[in-house]
Amino acid sequence: MPSEFDLIRRHFTRPARHTELAVGDDAALFTPRPGMQLATSTDMLVAGTHFFADAEPEALGWKALAVNISDLAAMGAEPRWALLALALPAADEAWIEAFARGLFACAAQFGVDLAGGDTTRGPLNLCVTITGEVPAGSAVTRAGARPGDDIWITGEPGRGALGLAFLRGETALDAAAVTPCIDALHRPQPRVAAGLALRGVAHAMLDVSDGLVGDLTHILEASGTGAVLDLAALPLGALLAAGADVEFALRCVLGGGDDYELLFTAAAAQREHFGALARRLDLPFTRIGTITDHAGSLLLRHPDGSERPPECRSYDHFI
Repeated sequence: MPSEFDLIRRHFTRPARHTELAVGDDAALFTPRPGMQLATSTDMLVAGTHFFADAEPEALGWKALAVNISDLAAMGAEPRWALLALALPAADEAWIEAFARGLFACAAQFGVDLAGGDTTRGPLNLCVTITGEVPAGSAVTRAGARPGDDIWITGEPGRGALGLAFLRGETALDAAAVTPCIDALHRPQPRVAAGLALRGVAHAMLDVSDGLVGDLTHILEASGTGAVLDLAALPLGALLAAGADVEFALRCVLGGGDDYELLFTAAAAQREHFGALARRLDLPFTRIGTITDHAGSLLLRHPDGSERPPECRSYDHFI
């Protein structure tokens, strides 16, 4: 039976690219580049809460890091260093090897060093802390939305929620849509390039992890503003093509979560810029609403022109 330190040496030690002292000591040492602030976030994935206990370990390795990288993308920060705290019910080397393969594939794609962490025995629990860099004073926060701003979202939100509903037996999917929807759930793609490009242009931004309604509410609360979302503008095409009806597709987008797309606000004068940016990044940017001066008010504009508060709520661990 391998020891904890054997497992770390064998599966979680890689050459560092921008870390002075990484895995193997009491703490990691790294130095931010001149003129940069550090941006740090942490996220936990717990078996039975965030993923099925029998989930594919390689996909879990990818997702554990990707959801943290997404938080930095939402601040306009470049990911650089990660710490991994891993609780395992047993030292299953085949599982650990596959998990590490997924984790380091994500790290390689986004330029992240695994700088350290901890392993212990316990219920399966994956916790990553990510640190990145952003030019001092240029981080995009949730607090900058202004009345009159457009509200935008990247990508095709709702596919992860649709994939989860399929795995739970709650809906059927067109055969061609099964793999893309499950991949959206298990292997999300952090929008780092978009986040960096939106720095200095977006007024407020976050990544959608718990559902569009709840996450937009965070921006409104931080900014002291309101919003009107236009249901007819939401990008439902991929979900409808996958076999969802309009009502179910709206539920997936508005309250489903697990999207890791960027939700941001910006001046209406930037619309042409975002069209060009979408083409350059080969990533859809969809304008879905407007920021208002009615603090705390979130309304959905229905196709008949009526405006009503949302009936769905986003994911909450304690509700």
